[in-house]
Amino acid sequence: MAEAAKHPTEEFFYFVDGVKYTSNEEVLTGAQIKARIPNFDHALILMLEGVGGEPDSIVTDDRSISLRKVHGPRRFFTTPPATFGRK
Repeated sequence: MAEAAKHPTEEFFYFVDGVKYTSNEEVLTGAQIKARIPNFDHALILMLEGVGGEPDSIVTDDRSISLRKVHGPRRFFTTPPATFGRK
């Protein structure tokens, strides 16, 4: 029996701005996630939605994110950079 048949590849999925994406890799970097978004606007920031009481957090290009479901699939959203109080 072929090795691939013995150990089928697990598929992971996640959402960015409500759009479902799939991956055969359990861990992706912010750069890999952005690269999969068609026409990603690099002026935007990628955010990871917090689970439960966790706050949302910025996903930098080199940050690794596990796609393993703990409390449902990972959910990301894009947002313009914050200007907090700047005029």
